[in-house]
Amino acid sequence: MADVAIVGAGPAGLVTARYLKSEGFDPVLFEQGDRVGGQWTGDARYSGVWPSMRTNTSRVMTAFSDLDYPEGAPVFPTNQMVRDYLEAYAEQFDLLQSVRLGTAVEKIERDAAAEKWIVRSKSRDGKAACESFNHVVVASGRYHKPLIPAVPGLDTFAGKGGVSHTFAYKNPEQYRGMRVVVAGCSISALEIASDLAMLGAASVTVTVRRQRYVFHKLLAGVPTEHVAFTRFAVLAAECMPMEVVAGGLKDLIVKTSGSPEQFGAPKPADSVLEAGITQCQHFLPLVAEGRICVRPWIQCIEGSVVHFMDGSTEEADALIFGTGYELDLPFLSDELKQTLNPDSKHIDLFGFTFHPDLPGLGFVGQLDLVGPYFPVLELQARWLAYTWSGAIPGPDREEMEAGLAVCRARRNGPSEVPMHMAAIQFARAAGVEPDAAQWPGLTRALYFGPLSPASFRLQGRDSLADAPRRTAESAEAFGAVPTPELTPDQKQQLDALASAQQGASLYSISTG
Repeated sequence: MADVAIVGAGPAGLVTARYLKSEGFDPVLFEQGDRVGGQWTGDARYSGVWPSMRTNTSRVMTAFSDLDYPEGAPVFPTNQMVRDYLEAYAEQFDLLQSVRLGTAVEKIERDAAAEKWIVRSKSRDGKAACESFNHVVVASGRYHKPLIPAVPGLDTFAGKGGVSHTFAYKNPEQYRGMRVVVAGCSISALEIASDLAMLGAASVTVTVRRQRYVFHKLLAGVPTEHVAFTRFAVLAAECMPMEVVAGGLKDLIVKTSGSPEQFGAPKPADSVLEAGITQCQHFLPLVAEGRICVRPWIQCIEGSVVHFMDGSTEEADALIFGTGYELDLPFLSDELKQTLNPDSKHIDLFGFTFHPDLPGLGFVGQLDLVGPYFPVLELQARWLAYTWSGAIPGPDREEMEAGLAVCRARRNGPSEVPMHMAAIQFARAAGVEPDAAQWPGLTRALYFGPLSPASFRLQGRDSLADAPRRTAESAEAFGAVPTPELTPDQKQQLDALASAQQGASLYSISTG
């Protein structure tokens, strides 16, 4: 079948290649690094991973449906384990021979007359290439261009540890004995602040624009995403007022992880939608111990003195910004940029994947996701592969135009997409959302357990015979998820609601 170029051989590129290959395509993966794995290689040139980093999602949810971690892997694998996992996945599906390592894509152009895509690349030895493909998938990752906000006087900072972004954090030892200010309330900001506080920094201050609610990684021994990112939560969000859903989420956070002000951090806004959420196991206890101080946002900097919005000041030796990333697609031609209209956070796509004016061009992994990535990447890759192969009907132009209109309308809102919403919508689009009514023994697992990759191999294309067993095992892997027993009437009501929602469109996640 037609050949396809894939930009990137990280998790998104590898899982896309696996499903395109199974649908009869001949993928070529362009990877600028020296090995597959993307961010998980730890290559400082292209990776924001630091040596001691562990996953913040469980091994069940940091995996694809075809391969589990080796026996004895910890609940939260090290980044090196994830790297090895991705290499094993590439070997299992014979993808390594299709990867061009050390080769960066410099430009993607459309040859409309020939209905082809032109990919210009350059290898590390300087050899340039210009090739034609029937299809192109952009799977280059979402988090590799650090964003450091404008702060008055930042260029005057005189601390010996300098100014950096969490993307460049690789050696906590270099900050030993220093007074460090970490800016931001993202997961990486809080993880690194915790790392520094426990590994010898003289002092650690976290400065935030707004205090978020903080989930611990484990809730009564169960990984957070197994409890918070469920199919039941998706159905609730689809049929209940958002205020009710947000109130339920806040109650879950406070009951399981506490509220920040209980630990000595600022009190978040009452609405979890306004405050936002983040995740870190150690941050709040370290605040309670006085090992991390939390202050409002930076007003200005004068030399080594940081002025905060509440009028307080602090001498600092180093500033580390954990303030997110800009969407970065420098290889798109000017024509493509004009059509896709990318900015620092958004891009005009239907379901984060297709554009009606660009047939044969697809995107995987360019959404700003909250929660586990691997299951969502796999489902998006399956939808793309099944659509391009003709195994399932793709969206028509009218549907995509309507989705694009919603996408554009939401540009002024949050760019983040909850993992469970994206997973269910991609599963519906690919025709692989499990029908709980057909799996009576898995009712609690499918509604209240984790959205494990195996649970999307129960039925539809590429179903697996062992998926029921693995779905049940994933739900029970760390002890039963604390959910209510369902009466027959409740089960019937849930099944009816899920059945009614299975035909839902992708408009709800077309936030751009």
